[in-house]
Parts: sequence; structure tokens; C-alpha cells
Amino acid sequence: MSFLKDLKKNNNREWFDENRERYQEAKAAFEIYVSMVMAEIKQFDREAVMTTPKECIFRIFRDIRFTHDKTPYKNNFGAYIVKGGRKSSLAGYYVHFEPGASMLAGGIYMPQPDALKAIRTSIYHNIDEFREIISNPRFVKHFGGIEGPRISTAPKGFPKDFKDIALLQFKWYSVGKMEPDAAVVKESYIREIREVFQAMVPFNRFLNEAIK
Repeated sequence: MSFLKDLKKNNNREWFDENRERYQEAKAAFEIYVSMVMAEIKQFDREAVMTTPKECIFRIFRDIRFTHDKTPYKNNFGAYIVKGGRKSSLAGYYVHFEPGASMLAGGIYMPQPDALKAIRTSIYHNIDEFREIISNPRFVKHFGGIEGPRISTAPKGFPKDFKDIALLQFKWYSVGKMEPDAAVVKESYIREIREVFQAMVPFNRFLNEAIK
């Protein structure tokens, strides 16, 4: 977190080159931490950890080709833990360390059209099961509900008078929980990660069963 705070203030190549050793140390520490998180996830979702920490961790270098923001580096360390790693299209578990904006998240972010249609179809045909998952007290405690933008009408192919049409209007199906810096840097934070990700398991399984 110390390195990331300094990077946020000095997001340029000259500073980064001068502090490359600090970056390598922080990156190595994060990789070890991700391996610890994977060990926790293995206790309740063994398939999700059929990968390596390196395959899960996102690069810190930003793609600046198609954006007005030309800062070269991300101000965070992030890892998407799921079978296939960060490039997977499956629902998984996301760890995000960033000063003032750390979070634990999961589900499926910006799925391909076929996957999105499959998820909506599964929700439509299994609405009672899905509502039970997202209304579970543990799920509500940590996430409140599903996040993300919606379309304004019924998705193509679904009846407009479906009583839970709002649950079919999401453009993606993800959940998240913001975490304060004071909590993230504590050794006990691993317990929070375990509890939050355990609450996410039924949600992820429902999504993955829909798209497999």
C-alpha cells in the first residue's frame, strides 16, 4: 500500500524506473498474498484455484492507446482468481488493493453476448433459486445486491410482463464490497476475504452453471 500511495502521486515513467526495485518487492509480496487467498478459496471452491497466482494477477501497466488518460500505470494491484486466471470468462473472485479504493468483488463483469443471454435465460427459468441466492442474509450483508448498469426495457426474447424483469436487465452480473485501508493492511484481513468469498460461492456457481 505504501508503494501504491507513492505511485499515485508520481505516476510517470521516470519515477517508476527510479523505484523499480520497490515495485518488484511489492509485486512479489502481492503474489504471495494471492497464493494465500487461493489457499483459502480452495477450502470451498476447489475448481476456482485450478490456476497459478501469476495467471490471476493483472499487469500494472495501463493500455493508453484508446484513452485520454495517459498515465502509464494503474494505482492498484488486482487479481482475478478463477480457473483460467485473469483471462477467464467464468465467474470468479477478485481482490483489489488500492489506497482509498480497495475492494473484494466477483461474479461476471462485461460478459460476451452469448454468455449474458445464457445467464438471463437461467435466471428466467430458475427465478426462485436465484432470488434465494441474492436474498441470503450472508450475501446481503456483504454485497447488498447485484451491481452494474441495466438496460431500460426487457431483454430481447424475454416477456415484458415477467414479474422479476429487473433481474434480467443487468448488463453484467457482479457484486463487490469496498474495504477501508485500515482493514486491508491488517494480518486479520485474510479472514474477511474468506468470509466475503464464501458468501459469493452460490452466486458464482449459478452463473457458471448457466454459461458452461
